[in-house]
Amino acid sequence: MEGLAIQDHYADEFAHCYGCGKLNDDGLHIKSYMDGDEAVCHFVPGHQYCGGAQGMLYGGMIASLMDCHGAATAWAVKAKTQELPLARFVTASLKVDFLAPTPTNVEIEIRGKVSENKGRKVVVDLTLSAGGRLCAEGYAVMVQIPQDKQKGLARVPR
Repeated sequence: MEGLAIQDHYADEFAHCYGCGKLNDDGLHIKSYMDGDEAVCHFVPGHQYCGGAQGMLYGGMIASLMDCHGAATAWAVKAKTQELPLARFVTASLKVDFLAPTPTNVEIEIRGKVSENKGRKVVVDLTLSAGGRLCAEGYAVMVQIPQDKQKGLARVPR
């Protein structure tokens, strides 16, 4: 995919997410891009993210990847109609159904498509596939942080 990823448009004060934050040195740095009316992310999870069986991805990591990609999908859809800089999204609800084992060290594809876009609430339908096989599906209810509530959220004392 060419051009900047959706996450690269996030304001620096909100770019520290473990999954997608460009400013988190220890993070995964996932990148999502628009592909028509869907957002797509390709990622190769290393063996360190294995679950109970060696070579199979930990379910919590699957949920994390779907969560971050869902937020990016919601942001990109809102960016088409709202002025930048655009407020970030947080997860109100995440549902994941695990359909098949997901291998590590194989490129996975996560796709997100908005099924509801009302005010600050955006519902994103999500799928995660590996090697062309559907491994997980679900949805995320994302809520846009009101601009007036964002101050103070970005800098958490250590």
